[in-house]
Amino acid sequence: MTVTRIRRMYRMTRRHRWLRRIVVMVVALGLAAGTAAEGQPGNEDEGDDEFVRTLVGRLDLRQYKATIKGLTEFGDRRQGTARNRDAVDWIESRLQAVGCTNTERIVYTFDPAPRQQGARGIGGTRPQLNPTGSTTTGGAVGRNGSGPGGSSIFGYRRRTGVVRDPLAQPDETLRALNLEEPTNGERSEVFCTKVGTTHPDEMYIIGAHMDGHGFGEAANDDGSGTAIVLELARIFSGSDVQTARSIRFALWNNEETGLNGSTAYVEQRRERQGLEDPTGSGRYPEPRWLGMIQHDMMLFDHGAPGPDGVVSRDQRREADVNIEFQSNSDLVAESRDLAFLFKSANDAFATDYPATVGPHMTNTDSTPFMNVTPSISLRENERGMHIGAGWDPHWHQPTDLYTTFTDDDFRLGLNAAQTTLAAIAQLVDAVVAGR
Repeated sequence: MTVTRIRRMYRMTRRHRWLRRIVVMVVALGLAAGTAAEGQPGNEDEGDDEFVRTLVGRLDLRQYKATIKGLTEFGDRRQGTARNRDAVDWIESRLQAVGCTNTERIVYTFDPAPRQQGARGIGGTRPQLNPTGSTTTGGAVGRNGSGPGGSSIFGYRRRTGVVRDPLAQPDETLRALNLEEPTNGERSEVFCTKVGTTHPDEMYIIGAHMDGHGFGEAANDDGSGTAIVLELARIFSGSDVQTARSIRFALWNNEETGLNGSTAYVEQRRERQGLEDPTGSGRYPEPRWLGMIQHDMMLFDHGAPGPDGVVSRDQRREADVNIEFQSNSDLVAESRDLAFLFKSANDAFATDYPATVGPHMTNTDSTPFMNVTPSISLRENERGMHIGAGWDPHWHQPTDLYTTFTDDDFRLGLNAAQTTLAAIAQLVDAVVAGR
């Protein structure tokens, strides 16, 4: 069974949850792997799949890397700084340059209370738990999942934290670029829209956050996700590409401070969904949300730290694209279904890495959407289990640099782009002229 047929079945059963779950179970169990008729002359889905393959083929590793590299020219892009504002301007110009010219901005105010002192150690990292290395019962620190050098049911763990000391960055040029501290005040973030031809009043939102911190280049967190959104905007904005439904490409700000930018978007635009403005114009400034797909940290899947807290320099053999939904959201069933449809798209169209589905989407910009529209996030690792356990030693660190990552790492990110591109192309009925 092709992704096209799965998509059609999903739409046909949207109002019949029990039947839709059967469709998703079939996909999840691998029983939709194909029939003897697939790919044969006369197959009704052959043309649709060819459109998807054409679009996926327009993704290029060198272009993806170049887009990430362009973002790193602004350092860690920490919110509330000139480097962040310059990066927002650069993103907007980039969207316009690739043909997504109807850019808009969300403007909001970020004015938090002063940071409480004492919650973190030197440089902003969490203080080590039980520095003596043993517990009151004689066991090793970390056997319950706390502290470096110990193990838990999740494997060995290492401490995580945010570096806030500029002297931790040995590159003097990068240190100087990142030296400005944030100030409270007005913020902005940019988005653009591919307008659907027959259903302009419905859309999928593809997002990533463009801000970072840690005195590095925020190449992975989240230059890797921002580059995916920019690359998909480039491909869907091609002059020969049409979509029945709309797609919005959004680059959130202030993710690292508590999802403030994506929250501002939901607060400002939720009630405007599906409203024609002006009446009779056929224009919908905020089409009805059909789903939100977030991309956050796409590159580094090197496995768990060892007993010494060190993570391998090499990508693990089991590297995969993690697709997550949130099991306690109001729309858990719809979000889970969307996640498995993305997995099916990965099975059919991604070139190098498989996808897995997990139920613990958290701490990223899909969270403000998850009770309003089906929402998922794509990541390098499971957010709640792996990243929190220190599987990515460059997270919020000065080592989150473009040069830190290998082509295998970048290729993992590109496969996430292939997954989203293939799934969205199916969901919006994308066609390519001349194919």
